[in-house]
This record gives sequence, C-alpha cells and structure tokens, in this order.
Amino acid sequence: MPLAVGTKAPDFILSTKVPAGPKQIRLSDNFGHKNTLLLFFPMAFTGTCTTEMCEVSAGLNGYIGLNAAVYGISGDNPFAQEAWAQKEKITVPLLSDYEHKVAKTYDVMYDSFLPQMNLGMGGVPKRSAFIIDKNGVVQYAESNDDARQLPNFDNIKAKLAELK
Repeated sequence: MPLAVGTKAPDFILSTKVPAGPKQIRLSDNFGHKNTLLLFFPMAFTGTCTTEMCEVSAGLNGYIGLNAAVYGISGDNPFAQEAWAQKEKITVPLLSDYEHKVAKTYDVMYDSFLPQMNLGMGGVPKRSAFIIDKNGVVQYAESNDDARQLPNFDNIKAKLAELK
C-alpha cells in the first residue's frame, strides 16, 4: 500500500541533472510555498513512461498555475534521465532515486519488475502519484501495479485546484 493520505510526507534529497551540472532537490524546500506532485515511474526510455512524462511536460504550465511543483522520479541515474529528457523534450524535472530509497519509503516499489522476463529488477518504482501540500502532508496517493496504467490526471488536477 502506498503512503496514505493524511500522512506526513517523508522528506528526501535526490539528484537531478541541469545544464550547469548535477543539482540536489529537497522535497521540504517546497513546504510553506507550494504543493508538490511526485510522479514515480518505472524507467526512462520506455513507452508508457515516455508518454506520461511528455504529456505532463506539455501541460506543465497548468500545474504551475495550480501552484504545484512537479517532479518525475525513477531509479535511473541522472545522466540517463537527462539524455532521455533531451531526446523526448521532457521538461518535467527528473529526480534520480538510484538506490530506490524513496520508492521504498513511499511504499511504491516492485518486489520484482517484469518477473516474466527474469530480469531480476527489484526496487523499480511502480507508476504512482502523490500530491503533497504546502504543509508537507500527503493529500493524494495513487499507485498502479500495472506499469502501463497512467495516473488519473483529472483527479490530480482537481485535488491541486482544491489546494491552490
């Protein structure tokens, strides 16, 4: 079960790659200022993940207008994320949970991702969405075992509009 609504969101620091180089992002830096939408996704350079991050990038101004910072989180390293973002024109900041600690803390990781392919990839994040309000409390939580199922973005936008 993912972290429950009403739970204090566990803080974290994750790396991202910006043109100037690697940068650390701390979730709690948004507290007191804006809401945060965390979008966990299994891995870069895959079909559904590309669709999701490209669609969110295309609508990023809408989320900013709802006073929300948006982050995509995967276990990919920041350099792979940067290459993928450049290739696909993804503008959502991508955070590297390379050691899968945040996915584990938010309880949205697979014990074994794609077990039918025998890849031995435990810890990969499930496609999940969390809205964390300005006070650092989880206001929306959705996690899908089916990696092909996108989050319900209509529900996410409605919740962000309530919190604005």
